[in-house]
Amino acid sequence: EVQLVESGGGMVQPGGSLRLSCSASGFTFSMYDVSWVRQAPGKGPEWVSSINGGGRTTSFADSVNRRFTISIDNGKNPVSLQMNSLKPEDTAVYYCKARRVRNGLEYWGQGTQVTVSP
Repeated sequence: EVQLVESGGGMVQPGGSLRLSCSASGFTFSMYDVSWVRQAPGKGPEWVSSINGGGRTTSFADSVNRRFTISIDNGKNPVSLQMNSLKPEDTAVYYCKARRVRNGLEYWGQGTQVTVSP
């Protein structure tokens, strides 16, 4: 069965850190671009960061640049999102998305809640 599973969410104070992980079963990331997308309460989805399967190309939204890093171990599980200097506005459900480069096929995880609050 093909599945993406996120983990690592939780509650943290402003300025704190969390590390999210996205694990795949039924496929490997080497042929996929992997992204993190978040959705805050009452707002639409917001792209956060992406990495290619080889781990050589990364990109970040301006809102998280220099605070978040994304990594992958040579196309293997998991894809990690290290989130530092967290702010209350980072509060959201974070989703992992894998898009197959060859044909655009996408898989989504179920999401993990991140709450940043004093």
